[in-house]
Amino acid sequence: MEKARSVPIVIGHRGACGYVPEHTLTSYFVALQDGVDFVEPDLVMTKDAVLVARHENEIGTTTNVAAHPEYADRRATKVIDGTSVTGWFTEDFSLSELKTLRARERIPETRPGNARFDGQFQVPTFDEILALVQAVEQQRARLAKQLGRAAPTPVGIYPETKHPSYFRGRGLAMEERLVGTLEHYGYKGRHGRAFIQSFEVSNLQALSQLTQLPLVQLIESTGAPYDFVAQGDRRTYAELITPRGLDEIAKYAAAIGPSKTLIIPRTSPDSLGQPTSLVSDAHARGVHVHAWTFRAENSFLPQEFRSGAAPTSLGRLDGELRAYLNAGVDGFFTDHADIGVRCRDEFLAGG
Repeated sequence: MEKARSVPIVIGHRGACGYVPEHTLTSYFVALQDGVDFVEPDLVMTKDAVLVARHENEIGTTTNVAAHPEYADRRATKVIDGTSVTGWFTEDFSLSELKTLRARERIPETRPGNARFDGQFQVPTFDEILALVQAVEQQRARLAKQLGRAAPTPVGIYPETKHPSYFRGRGLAMEERLVGTLEHYGYKGRHGRAFIQSFEVSNLQALSQLTQLPLVQLIESTGAPYDFVAQGDRRTYAELITPRGLDEIAKYAAAIGPSKTLIIPRTSPDSLGQPTSLVSDAHARGVHVHAWTFRAENSFLPQEFRSGAAPTSLGRLDGELRAYLNAGVDGFFTDHADIGVRCRDEFLAGG
């Protein structure tokens, strides 16, 4: 039976990284202040088995590690999910060593304003992010009590396991550490205020045996889950979103997180086309749909929502978001938390 329409959730993608370098405590704090429902950290492992937030385990592009001569000999070339990557990797650093580094803007050519923060922020642990979220919640609850108001809805956490097969192969399996950390901070049970997401399938199936927290199968617009590739399984992401594939996903996951072009494809010349049946197909199986990733810069927007010619200028993200909300998504990941929250609230107010 098709699920009833839920209130769409706003997920602060890597915090509020449209304004501050991603995966920093400042980025998460800005997203919290902007009113997101969930904050989303990508998680990788250190060599001493600590979960930290980075877009990838290669950190040459997101930290100042190259400026540390004491780590020059750790530059290496590795095969990550079938792709050769050269740089510095979190699994070759202890947490104390990572804490000597400072974050850098990952895409300064697109977000030059964010680069002014380069060198200011540490690489945060998953524990530090959860502690920040709970500290903000406690502060809000105290203020609400002083004002005689109801306590606000707690902010949720939406972690992604990055390269879980790769880390498991190096003796750094993520699943039990992730679930244990979440439970330590009170995130547990079918209705716990957390989602766990992954582009791999076996990772989520393993997690389904460890936790009742809702799981999310991420879906790329092309290619296949790396664990399928490694196992010789010929299925692709495209097959996962067929009716048969969605039936399988519904056995272990509460939601899918598809690339937004799988919901509304781009047409030539780079405009929004007509919605596919993906949302209704998922809803017919009781599976939610959380689309990614919505960014306000012209370079990421369909042409009808761009403002001016400069790729770095902010266009009309609200227009793109409204199209996806009308298409029935249950939530969305955005780099620009303030715009996402405002657009969602205006959509709800408009019925």
